[in-house]
Amino acid sequence: MYIAMNRFKVAPGAEKDFEQVWITREVNLHKEPGFVSFHLLRGPTKDDHVLYSSHTVWRSFADFEAWTKSESFRKSHSGAGGSKKLYLGHPEFEGFEVVQEVGPDGTKSVLAAAE
Repeated sequence: MYIAMNRFKVAPGAEKDFEQVWITREVNLHKEPGFVSFHLLRGPTKDDHVLYSSHTVWRSFADFEAWTKSESFRKSHSGAGGSKKLYLGHPEFEGFEVVQEVGPDGTKSVLAAAE
């Protein structure tokens, strides 16, 4: 399993507009092989920004990477430049390979052991 996250520092007062960009955009992720789930997360408020993160779960890094090279990826990011005025700086990407998962029943799974 692979988790891809982008962190956004949203300008104070622009939170509703930033959220609207995400809520109203066309969604094609569910059509992609290996896609598991997506979340838009609102984090803490600081003096100069509100922290947001997009959080996408993929079956594997290979599935995520294939999506980044797809037409669907290009379409979903084609209007991203128009919302730059809503956040400070560039989004910060963070990618994570899931090592362990604990299910709601307490079962543990090791998904990727260190080499």
